[in-house]
Amino acid sequence: MKFHEYKAKELFGAYGIPVPRGVLATSGKDIEGLDYPVVVKAQVLIGGRKKAGGVKFADSPEEASRAVDEIIGMDIRGYEVRQVLVEEAAEISKEYYLGITIDREERAPLLMTSAEGGVEIESVPDDKILKRHIPPFSVLPPYVLRDASKFLGLAKEEGKAFSAIARAMFRLFEKEDAELVEINPLVLTSKGEFVAVDAKLMSDDSALYRHKEFQGMEQDLTPLEREAESKGIALIQLDGDIGVIANGAGLTMATLDMISLKGGKGGVFLDLGGTDDPEKVKEAFRLMKKAKPSVIFLNIFGGITRCDSVAQGVKEVLDEEGIDVAVVARIKGVHEDEAKQLLRDAGFVAVSSLERAAEETVRLRG
Repeated sequence: MKFHEYKAKELFGAYGIPVPRGVLATSGKDIEGLDYPVVVKAQVLIGGRKKAGGVKFADSPEEASRAVDEIIGMDIRGYEVRQVLVEEAAEISKEYYLGITIDREERAPLLMTSAEGGVEIESVPDDKILKRHIPPFSVLPPYVLRDASKFLGLAKEEGKAFSAIARAMFRLFEKEDAELVEINPLVLTSKGEFVAVDAKLMSDDSALYRHKEFQGMEQDLTPLEREAESKGIALIQLDGDIGVIANGAGLTMATLDMISLKGGKGGVFLDLGGTDDPEKVKEAFRLMKKAKPSVIFLNIFGGITRCDSVAQGVKEVLDEEGIDVAVVARIKGVHEDEAKQLLRDAGFVAVSSLERAAEETVRLRG
């Protein structure tokens, strides 16, 4: 589960992590009690807000009110902005990155920090990021905090304040069953104080039974995701350009990974689950067409699912409505030969190898 920034900051504050004073607003009339200048930020569960115009600065109540009204209703990568967070702007002296996540290979929490704050951590060179594992079922060890303070070049008092924030983050990480707690940037102000200017929090859906206060919490969905949800189809929109249709969450993730290894990027993925109902397959392809990918990768493994029934649904929707992008199909399992023939007759590239299919998909994109 992803948390909106304002909700994440509510939890940050409850755990003693310093955050700017702010108010949640749905119109320009909702702002009061703040000192200026302020920053007005769209509340959507997607990155790229600033580039899309969803972050604005204001020096007066009038400017802030206009900024709120301009941002409300914006479409940011398919997400409609329905509320904004208006916060007092910090006087920035230095920006840092601080995050705690789960290293699944090591099966342990991982603390990451960098002096290159304010940019996506994926774009920071590895030698500029300190990574330290935290022993499972323990507190955040003092040696990790000492390593982090030294790596960032913090003075003694700055190191103490930084360490206090890191310990609070780890308490939140454990108690709220988080998969990611991130501050980017963690700002050192001109007064020598640390403030979490941004906040990102993701919790484990499997642990929701322990957090009744989060159950039913609204999640931002794109219009296409909402349409898919209403039809009982699992669809997620990402920021790439390749459409993926697969059956089963594990196979879907593996498909996205293979596309990435071959130099592509998934843009929307759709999980058919265990169905081989041609009508549901047709509906899935209609949704995928609305996403307008550059190419579609259909990856079907038929254990119980009949490959030829899935292929029949795909063929029927294309016969009825057509499609203007290339489709690569990887078919393996029950009645795969019949399925491949059906799809080849429809003009698809149909193969058995996942690696070869991913290579062909990336080659055909655009």
